[in-house]
Amino acid sequence: MVSDSFFCVIEGIDGAGKTSIARQLHDALSQTHRDLVALTYQPHDDSVMGQEIRAALSRQRDMNGIELAQAFALNRSNHLKTVIEPHLQEEQAVLICDRYLLSSLVYQTRGIVEMRDVYHMNRWALVPHLTIVLQVEAHIAYQRMDDRGKRARELFENDLPTRLKKYEDGIALLREKGHTIVEVDGNGAITDVFNLALDALKHHKPPWLRIQPPLILDS
Repeated sequence: MVSDSFFCVIEGIDGAGKTSIARQLHDALSQTHRDLVALTYQPHDDSVMGQEIRAALSRQRDMNGIELAQAFALNRSNHLKTVIEPHLQEEQAVLICDRYLLSSLVYQTRGIVEMRDVYHMNRWALVPHLTIVLQVEAHIAYQRMDDRGKRARELFENDLPTRLKKYEDGIALLREKGHTIVEVDGNGAITDVFNLALDALKHHKPPWLRIQPPLILDS
């Protein structure tokens, strides 16, 4: 990663609106930086481990806690090598990532696998310049997931109050490790949440990163 690139992560429980906000931020920044702005996500599908993880999340493959945590770490390593680090080698490149290390601390802490174990598995992971966490109440997140349709919920899309508590613990651990994390209220309408996330980005962005109003926000 060169000194004048920018790596921003969007985090939150299922139903928080991460994917929508990540896409909107990408579109907003693309107005001024065009092809230098990219959007990606984790788990990253374009690897063997990515496919294995998707099968586990959809309950088509059974993995215990250790296996799943290791699978996510291997998938992240491949994603860093093939997507994240190559893009951030470009001068004034911007990368927005939907989920990253914080999600692993929350979702791979299961059974005998503790949060610091998961962090240790991923201790080599590139530290983002900024992580924006969308904080959403559990009942709102459940409603949003229900509004998407009748598909069966994936492995971790239940027991959201427990996930919220783990997010608190994960945020504390990453701040202890020097990560810059901003929590924003994700309970409102998508436009309101986007503006809060954009304000956080404006406050922490490097000087060369330009954000040109007015922004065109998809409905």
